[in-house]
Amino acid sequence: MTPPLAIEPASRLQKLPPYLFAEIDRKKRELVAKGKDVIDLGVGDPDIPTPDFIIRALQAAAENPRNHRYALDQGMPEFRQTIQEWFAKRFHVKLDPDKEILPLIGSKEGIGHLPLAIINPGQVCLIPDPGYPVYRSGTLFAEGIPYTMPLLEKNHFLPDLGAIPAEVLKSAKLMFLNYPNNPTSAVATREFFAEAVAFASKRGILIAHDAAYSEMTYDGQKSPSILEIPGAKDVAIELFSLSKTYSMTGWRVGFAVGHPQAISLLAKVKSNLDSGIFQAIQIAGIAALKEGDKALERNLKIYQERRDLLISGLNKLGFNVPLPKATFYCWIPVPPGYTSAELCLRFLEEMNIVVTPGNGFGPNGEGYFRISLTVAESRIMEALDRIKKSHKTK
Repeated sequence: MTPPLAIEPASRLQKLPPYLFAEIDRKKRELVAKGKDVIDLGVGDPDIPTPDFIIRALQAAAENPRNHRYALDQGMPEFRQTIQEWFAKRFHVKLDPDKEILPLIGSKEGIGHLPLAIINPGQVCLIPDPGYPVYRSGTLFAEGIPYTMPLLEKNHFLPDLGAIPAEVLKSAKLMFLNYPNNPTSAVATREFFAEAVAFASKRGILIAHDAAYSEMTYDGQKSPSILEIPGAKDVAIELFSLSKTYSMTGWRVGFAVGHPQAISLLAKVKSNLDSGIFQAIQIAGIAALKEGDKALERNLKIYQERRDLLISGLNKLGFNVPLPKATFYCWIPVPPGYTSAELCLRFLEEMNIVVTPGNGFGPNGEGYFRISLTVAESRIMEALDRIKKSHKTK
C-alpha cells in the first residue's frame, strides 16, 4: 500500500505565532470529560440569542428561491442602501453605497483579506499590541512585516504614533486601529482619531479601523467613527460587524466603509476568493440595522449589569479593576507573583474557570487577563464565589 503523502506546511503557516491557548483548551476538555462544571469566561461570543425579528426575516427570505443563487460580490443594493442610511443616522457621515460600502462575510474576513489588497511582500503593517490576532496573521499571509504599536495603560491603551521609528514608516502601508478595543475595552476620542488621520495622511498610510464593538458602550457613552474626522475618507476605511451588536456571531455578516479605492481593492480580492453573502442573511442584516435599536438597548443593559456585578465582586477580592466603558470584556491586571498564563491555568485547574491570558493578544498583553461578560449573572456569581474560596491576591 502506498504510504500517505507527507505534506510540508507552507512557509507562511510556519511564520504564524503558536496557538497560545492550546494548553488551556486541552485542560478545559479534560475537566469537562471528568464531569467538572467549567465556567467559560474566555470566549467573546454572546450568550443572548439573536432577536426574533431578525430570525423571522431570515426565515422568510430563505423560503424565496430568488435568494438561493449566488449573491452579488458587492452585496445586495438594498443592503448597501440600508448601511448608508444607518451610518448617516448613527454618525452623520454620508457614504456612496456604490463606491464606499462593501458587505463582508463578517468583519474578520475583511480584516484578514485587506492586507492581501494593500501590502506587498516586505512592506510594513502597523498593528496594535495587545490586539486581535488576525491583524498579525493577515499581514503574514500577505508576506508583510507586522510592526507592533504598544497599547499601554499609561497612554490609556492608545498607540503612541510619534514613537514609531522613521525607518519603519518608510515601508509602512497599512495601520490597524480598534476602538472600542479588544481586549482592553479602551475607547478612543475624536482628538485621537484626528491625530491618526493627520499622521496617516502625511505618510501615505491607509488606516483600517476595526469598529466591531462600536455599539457596545455603557453609561450613556457613544463611540465615534473615524470617518467623522474631516479628510478621513481620504486615508481610512472602517470595518463593522453585526456579530456583537445584534448577537449574530454565527451569521457572519459585516461591512467595510470609507476610502473608495481601498474598498474597490478589497472587493477585488473577495471576488476571487468568495461568492458573496447568502442573500437571506443580507436581508436579515437589513432588518437588524433598521429595527435593532431596542434589542441593542436591552442587551447593553444586561451586559452593563453583568459588568457592574463582576467588577464590584473582583474589587472586593482585591483586584482593583476600573469599570470598562465599552465592549463586553474586562481587562484585569494580574496580581503580583503570577504570569498571565500561570494565573489563567490556576483559575482553570483550581476553580474550573476559563479566563484568557493577556499574552495571547501579544507581548504587551502580559500582566493582564481578560474576562468576557457572555454568561448569565448566576454564573458570574458562582465564578466570584469560587475565586473568593480559592484565590488570594498577593
